[in-house]
Amino acid sequence: MSIKAVLFDLDDTLWPVEAVIMQAELSLHQWMEVHVPEVVQHHTIESLRKRRQALVRTNPRFEYDLWALRHTMLSQVFREFGSDQSLADQAMAVFADARNKVQLYDEVIPVLSQLHAQILLGSISNGFADLQAIGLAQYFKVSLAAHSFGCAKPDPRIFTAACAALNLLPQQVLFVGDDLALDVAAAQQVGMQGVWMNRRYLKPEETSHQHVKPDATISNLNEIFTYL
Repeated sequence: MSIKAVLFDLDDTLWPVEAVIMQAELSLHQWMEVHVPEVVQHHTIESLRKRRQALVRTNPRFEYDLWALRHTMLSQVFREFGSDQSLADQAMAVFADARNKVQLYDEVIPVLSQLHAQILLGSISNGFADLQAIGLAQYFKVSLAAHSFGCAKPDPRIFTAACAALNLLPQQVLFVGDDLALDVAAAQQVGMQGVWMNRRYLKPEETSHQHVKPDATISNLNEIFTYL
């Protein structure tokens, strides 16, 4: 069955994410130094990160809704130190603004532009990047994010929902992502083809998912044309 659509993961597939998150957390902390200095006197970026990691275990929602997780953590910390809890909304706006200042890999815009003229495109992400703010929304027919959909990869429901939104069978859809388990194996499980975006030229045995067998492995989006 011929491929009618290509779906993409976002973080570390269309842009590198680690530096973006680090900068977003730094921007947030600098904002807090001005607006909630009493919190910053007691918390570093690292201690807030640990607090957030501990909070994940308290509510199943936090497994997929990273926005709610971070917002809840900030609200709790602000309250503990006598700060206005409503400032959590402003804090999240600061974080989100920095979170969306991504540096796309060089080939992303040219490849998406060319693909968009030939085939349906979409995205599925566990993060809460704003594609409109980033400037990519116009390329995608469907974009599902875990925090708004209600579950995260590798849950099959988010993959099948994307196919349904495109009015296509999973066998007609290709998924491209950097994580062998969350992206490739999860997509294959519902009947999609899974392509591993391996920008770091890893060998499968260098990952913890060497049992996963991608339908193809690419290190640059331009290579998707050869596979298609």
